Amino acid sequence: MPNEAQTLTANDAGVAVPRSAGRRTSPLLWVPTGYFTMALAYVMLTNVTAIMFKNLGMDNGRAAEYASYLILAYTIKPLFAPFVEMYRTKKFFVLWTQVILAAGFGCVALAMSLPGYMAIMVALFILLSFIGATQDIAADGVYVTSLDTRSQSLYCGIQSLSWNVGPIVASGGLVYLSGWLHTNTFHHDAGTFGPAWIDSWRIIFFIVAGVTLAMAAWHLKTMPDGAKAENAPSSVADAWFILKDSFVTFFQKRDVWLMIGFGFLFRLSIGLLEKIGPFFMVDPVAKGGLGLSNEQLGLFYGTYGLVAVLIGSLLGGMFVAKRGLKPTLFLLCCAVNIPNVTFLLMAMFQPTDVYVISAGVAIEKFFYGFGSVGFMIYLMQQLAPGKYTTTHYAFGTGLMGLCMMVTGLVSGHLQQLLGYVNYFWFVMAATIPSFLVTWFAPFHHKEG
Repeated sequence: MPNEAQTLTANDAGVAVPRSAGRRTSPLLWVPTGYFTMALAYVMLTNVTAIMFKNLGMDNGRAAEYASYLILAYTIKPLFAPFVEMYRTKKFFVLWTQVILAAGFGCVALAMSLPGYMAIMVALFILLSFIGATQDIAADGVYVTSLDTRSQSLYCGIQSLSWNVGPIVASGGLVYLSGWLHTNTFHHDAGTFGPAWIDSWRIIFFIVAGVTLAMAAWHLKTMPDGAKAENAPSSVADAWFILKDSFVTFFQKRDVWLMIGFGFLFRLSIGLLEKIGPFFMVDPVAKGGLGLSNEQLGLFYGTYGLVAVLIGSLLGGMFVAKRGLKPTLFLLCCAVNIPNVTFLLMAMFQPTDVYVISAGVAIEKFFYGFGSVGFMIYLMQQLAPGKYTTTHYAFGTGLMGLCMMVTGLVSGHLQQLLGYVNYFWFVMAATIPSFLVTWFAPFHHKEG
């Protein structure tokens, strides 16, 4: 029987290989921080930038569109996956991408002082989106190849919870702080959008840079290397061959188009809400919004929303672990999509009571956290298994990114065309494809 330092794990080819020698660390030391760091970079680039663009004076259509373009790198990240297998270890890529992200966010903060800062920032954001996508591939690879199927299910609730903390910290805590700094430190008018917001957002990006660098230092000590695929490429030519082979084998999977539809459509309504939800809350009442400040927006997302999503993710993981994914997947889809009606109700009645608004946010976040667990487990256990586990898992998360990008590109323009009430009716109608693909989602692999 292998000792602790030689426990076997399955690599991308499905072959058992020994984990790296040395003392094993508990997944609780690196799974939460790893997925939080992934989410922090992703949300800062694709969501918080939209709020920042709006603060700087852009309309909803352009702010949502520009931020959504940054999802492209996350959508095509399967193209990077074979190259992550070529050099060193998956941990090596995690560490260096986090160091580069920290430096890049620091450069964004410094660029805000330069003439033509907007073009410089957008260029930096595009570069950082590709670095962030590479971090995702490597970190997912560590998770998938360091944990067996049973452990993946066991820790998936923690994984989903930790990832969901990232959006709450970024879209909640950091957005709150941007508003507080804007009004209390720099003494600017909270209701006026324009270049005056640069002062507070510069500090926010310095904070993100510091946190990301600290996470890299932590993962240097706690994260395992991750198993290397038996057929890892030794040259660029080999990498392109493997990439081609990974595409071929992916589309040879049984019922692959149903799984692709699931990966793209499961969170369709969430994609339509992702950018517009915060815009709705900060837009003036006269424009159909709720007229909240950045502080209030961050407070509702970062307090009640944070507690709700954490509880929802934990309970969702426990629920799936107890009852299994197949019998619960449609219920989890309902949990993700039906509570979006809270935005429709708030748009119709435009409540001013902070308790009503915070309750609407908490309800939506709780059920989103609860249901999202099923999506990630499905990708890991039904879509990813095979010869190229890491790459095929990246295909699945890339489909999710494609959905977020496509919906983000059109959401701001649609909202301006329809108004908030009609737009949120459209969001509810967009839940129908999610229910259909979930009902017909195939299960061909035994659950852990």
